[in-house]
Amino acid sequence: MPLSAINQFCYPTPSLVKTKTPTSLKCSFLSKSPPFPLTKTTPLTLNRNQKFSLSIVAMSMEAGVGLMGTKLGMMSYFEPNGKVVPVTVVGFREGNIVTQIKTDATDGYDAVQVGYRRVRDKKLTKPEMGHLEKAGVIPMRHLQEFRLQGLDGFEVGQKLLFEELFKEGDLVDVSGTTIGKGFQGGIKRHNFKRGPMTHGSKSHRALGSIGAGTTPGRVYKGKKMPGRMGGTKTKIRKLKIVKIDNDLRVVMIKGALPGKPGNLLRIAPAKIVGKNIPKS
Repeated sequence: MPLSAINQFCYPTPSLVKTKTPTSLKCSFLSKSPPFPLTKTTPLTLNRNQKFSLSIVAMSMEAGVGLMGTKLGMMSYFEPNGKVVPVTVVGFREGNIVTQIKTDATDGYDAVQVGYRRVRDKKLTKPEMGHLEKAGVIPMRHLQEFRLQGLDGFEVGQKLLFEELFKEGDLVDVSGTTIGKGFQGGIKRHNFKRGPMTHGSKSHRALGSIGAGTTPGRVYKGKKMPGRMGGTKTKIRKLKIVKIDNDLRVVMIKGALPGKPGNLLRIAPAKIVGKNIPKS
């Protein structure tokens, strides 16, 4: 496909684009900035011969650089005053190394790419190996970006340590993949109530009515029904760091974290509007 056709499709005429709230979004496969502001939902008028779609991804700004860890399990932690606190223990494998620094001049936004969990060379593809060899770092399984407001103090190959980024008592946002439950019914998935179990009732755990008849004559979108449960990315915000153990290379975070033991977790400073995140 010629570059002129890609530019014409990626940046259509301003008359076809709704510019209510101007934002600086970039096209997914071009780093060049569009000549006019785009919104998240950009309506386009395409010919029937154009079978490809425009994909625009809006990244959220982080409050600071974070790192990745591995969930080890849960336990009870006794504070000095005798209070028992349920905590999740997070360990760190080899990694958390800066693999790339993206700037507004080269990529359209400022971000730090971090790699985690060392693996054998044959576990990665040749493009992945080439990307890591260019940075001069070890082969790593996971690569994630942290979009920041400034890139001062970061360099490729720098190792990020948890005790240097966080301290006990800090609040963090932890995201990960929840435990997959498979296909579940309405009672377990949406906390529906069951029907009577006696007195001749034949509706015990059934879903029940899902809508009216002729009007509207259909089921509304978003209706809570049985379906696949779990296995989705979830972020739990403003969790307190209870204990940092440098000898064991683990950290204890108050409360439950997504996923089962062994899952990958992304830990970043908690976003607090007006403190480390601007209000606008």
